[in-house]
Amino acid sequence: MTKATDLSRPQPRAGILDIEAYVPGKSGAHGAAKVHKLSSNENPLGSSPQVVAAVRDVADRLEFYPDGAATRLREAIGQAHGLNPANIVCSNGSDEVLGLLAQAYLSAGDEAIFTEHGFLVYKIYIQAAGAVPVSVKETQERADVDAILAAVTAKTKIVFLANPNNPTGTYIPFEEVRRLHAGLPAHVLLVLDAAYAEYVRRNDYEAGVELVGNAQNVVMTRTFSKIHGLGGLRIGWMYAPAHVIDVINRMRGPFNVNAAAIEAGVAAMKDRAHVERTVVHNDRWLAWLNEELPKLGLRVTPSVGNFVLVHFPADEKHSAANADAWLSQRGFILRRVAAYGFPNALRMTVGTEEANRGVVSALAEFLKS
Repeated sequence: MTKATDLSRPQPRAGILDIEAYVPGKSGAHGAAKVHKLSSNENPLGSSPQVVAAVRDVADRLEFYPDGAATRLREAIGQAHGLNPANIVCSNGSDEVLGLLAQAYLSAGDEAIFTEHGFLVYKIYIQAAGAVPVSVKETQERADVDAILAAVTAKTKIVFLANPNNPTGTYIPFEEVRRLHAGLPAHVLLVLDAAYAEYVRRNDYEAGVELVGNAQNVVMTRTFSKIHGLGGLRIGWMYAPAHVIDVINRMRGPFNVNAAAIEAGVAAMKDRAHVERTVVHNDRWLAWLNEELPKLGLRVTPSVGNFVLVHFPADEKHSAANADAWLSQRGFILRRVAAYGFPNALRMTVGTEEANRGVVSALAEFLKS
């Protein structure tokens, strides 16, 4: 690390070089005849044909700047979810708005809370804002409301809660989210990251719309990267009180959502049939994986998302690292999650039938080797 007193070249602000850069999952497997990428929780059905047509149409007018307010996209989101477009801001993936919230509401010495197995970018954005990241222990790989509330101090300014969480796939019921909010001081911002909300089929789950609508210190972030299959276009959005929307609009880039993303997002919001096909596919194969993987002697964390967290035996021969290498050689790319606190587990996206069956078959062979 370069010393802060070194004046021979420009130096970053104190604390920046302490940040561990985010490392995405692998995308390829050298030497494999066919690759099944199951490392990034992408939609195995791809994006809607209507989205593809909309993006092709944009290709004829790429010389024009997009609408800086993403008006049509905000209106489409509002219509689909019954929300006021004025309380929506669109972003370059939900990551962007998460980072903007940290920059807007955290100062040096402030604290922000997240759970121990939460999305890695929370810590990165907290540190980038010069604040102190506070990791709170989970209970049985699930967010613990009492532990979060116990971690709140006079310095706490933000609580980040991924619900459902990645990489565990667990969630907390909405009554627990309400209890968390009720226990927070009014000046603490509760950020509900609901990237996987569309996959959840539980009567006690709610993404956060109602709470945002009735509170001044709650926001909900969402993404088009998962259920809509638009990870490559980077589209996210936030539903928030007017005063938070005003703050973020002052900070975001003037054209932060590109023209292709806007039109793709509008088309995706309209194609509810594609969303339903995706949910049906996920429900079927998530249940299948939850049944088949334990038959091999592997523990699977109960998930309501489009992925499963698979835990491997304690013996070194059949470790997650060795399983990852074995699977990669056969063209199955899963996600190492040691950085999330799971050194002996792999996260697997629910894929196509071929991919799902192939992984289970390969793991059966691996565990017998």
